[in-house]
Amino acid sequence: MSESTAPTSPDVRSIGPRRTDPAWRSALALLCFLLIAFAVAAFGSLTTMEQIDGWYADADKAAWNPPNWIFGPVWAVLYTMIAVAAWLVWRRRRDGTPELSDGASRALVLYIVQLVLNALWTPCFFGLYPFIGAPALWIALVIILALDLAVLATMFAFWEVSRVAAVLLIPYWAWLLFATTLNWSLAALNS
Repeated sequence: MSESTAPTSPDVRSIGPRRTDPAWRSALALLCFLLIAFAVAAFGSLTTMEQIDGWYADADKAAWNPPNWIFGPVWAVLYTMIAVAAWLVWRRRRDGTPELSDGASRALVLYIVQLVLNALWTPCFFGLYPFIGAPALWIALVIILALDLAVLATMFAFWEVSRVAAVLLIPYWAWLLFATTLNWSLAALNS
């Protein structure tokens, strides 16, 4: 067999649709997801910090309301987990069939929607209260209920792309459900 007719080994890239990103690009994407999540956290903190010792300190709260110091560490862990979950889905967008890629894109859109709702809740709950009082808590309750549903939809969308990513969102969703009860009780007790 001549060299020109000899079978050649297939190029690994042509075997299937799997394409991998260089390690630096993947690490940069993870860093971006973390920065975005913590930017949402920082945005929320701007309206929260002043109000913790303000109206919130004097507000009637549910018996199950945890001490204030718990919220920061819990949210730090949760924001890290949701950023990693989104990064795992982002990585899968080029890691298989077009259906998987489309599923990853849809899942990331839902992720952005829930992140926007998350970013809106804190300034509404803490920041609007000094201006409009109890109605701010009821508006925040509507936002957090929409956030609960958006995170659930994101979990289902992530499940189709990366089950690990979906599981990483479970503690976030559970904490949001708990926060929803706190929001509801504050609205009911302070109206």
